[in-house]
Amino acid sequence: MKISGSIYSDNKRPLKETIADLEAHQVDLLHVDCNDDIRVFDDIADIRTWCKLPIDLHIITKTPEKYFDLLRKHPVEYVTFQYEELPVDFKMPADIKGQKGLAIITPTDISAFDKFSDFDFILIMATIPGQSGGVFDPINFKKIRNFKQKYPNKNVHVDGGVNGEVSFILRNMGVHTSVSGSFLFKAASVGQALMDLTKREIVSLFKIKDFMIPREECPIIDISELTLKNVLEQITFGKLGVTLVEKNKKFEGIISNADLRRTLLQNLDNIEGMNTQEMINKTPVTILDTATVDDMLNLVREQSFPVMYLPVLNAEGNAVGIITFVNLIKGEI
Repeated sequence: MKISGSIYSDNKRPLKETIADLEAHQVDLLHVDCNDDIRVFDDIADIRTWCKLPIDLHIITKTPEKYFDLLRKHPVEYVTFQYEELPVDFKMPADIKGQKGLAIITPTDISAFDKFSDFDFILIMATIPGQSGGVFDPINFKKIRNFKQKYPNKNVHVDGGVNGEVSFILRNMGVHTSVSGSFLFKAASVGQALMDLTKREIVSLFKIKDFMIPREECPIIDISELTLKNVLEQITFGKLGVTLVEKNKKFEGIISNADLRRTLLQNLDNIEGMNTQEMINKTPVTILDTATVDDMLNLVREQSFPVMYLPVLNAEGNAVGIITFVNLIKGEI
């Protein structure tokens, strides 16, 4: 996951010093907030003479057309317009360079992106735009998941309340870029803050149920319907590489791609006669929905084998969701 440093969140130093500090600590992007102030482009012109870091520009305005010529004169790598302020007939000129994004605040549904599906990414504002130091609203975890399901080929950027624990969760969800402002500059140093945003050891107060893939989005099969065809369909259409198995709503185990291959190899001479229950891993590692990220990491570290899927159970032993580590593994390579 890329880190976009919000340059105006540092109000204690000249802008040039802030940029030099972010560049020295190898931040990925420079986030520039433009609250309907064209003077921002004077800063962008200066930044271009100071460093080569990509610029991530977020514009909040009711009159976007007055920025088009400025964007042509000072092209940026990423440009985002705030949805709630835009006129109904807003259209981005085709000759504006850079990746295009649409920013939405927490109350706005992701369906707002439907009119802008030719854009490259969505920027989810997890706190109030323009206010530094806000707290991440966990409802945005669901918005991120819903958007990635609806637009699997589009990127997700997140701005607001991103600290070390939120950053870990976002990386696990496959978020492309997170914007960090006050968290970067209120730390002992920018370097220390960046280490917190990217480190693997996290102490978290968020619960697993806040960001897991919920039951209604999980592939699930009842043991009474456990045929080879049904298992293949659940694993294929669920797109997780695994399906949960239940018996009368009670969790029985999981069947992963590996479990399926193992059972087929053991029954190559009698596929039609094999006992399909042999496919079930009845003792997978599981976690309670009330556990924290810290609990989850400690649980995974205790295992002698890599954990790819983590079924989430409630206190009654019913499956309520699943955690996968595919996105996190991709991001750490």
